[in-house]
Amino acid sequence: MKIHVHAVHFDVDPKLVGFIQSKLNKLETFYDKIISGEVFLKLDKGDSTKIHKKHIEIKLSVPGSIIFAEEKGTTFEEATDIALEALKSQIKKFKEKKNEVEHKKREIPAEEEVVEDDF
Repeated sequence: MKIHVHAVHFDVDPKLVGFIQSKLNKLETFYDKIISGEVFLKLDKGDSTKIHKKHIEIKLSVPGSIIFAEEKGTTFEEATDIALEALKSQIKKFKEKKNEVEHKKREIPAEEEVVEDDF
C-alpha cells in the first residue's frame, strides 16, 4: 500500500514515517484491497504554549469508499496506535457490509417456470 505522509508546519523524522508505514501495512491483514493512504501530522498547541498535542489524521482509499480516522495523543506513536484501532474496526465493518451486499446479490431467486395446462 502506498502511503503519503504530510507534516504540517514541521519536518518529520524518517523513523516516524517508517513507524507509521509499518503500522498501516498491518491493516492489509484485515482487508487486502486498500488502494492508498494519506497521513497528516499536526502539532496542536495546548493550554500552555510549550506543550504540543500530537494530532494525526489518516485517510485510506478502498474500492468505492474512503475510511478516515483522526486522533490526538502525547506522542505521534500513541496517536497512531489509537487511530489504527479505530481504522481496524471501520475496515471490519466495511468488509462485513460489502460481503452482505455480495451475498444478497447471489441470493436473487431464479424466475419460476410457469406451466400452462391445456383444457
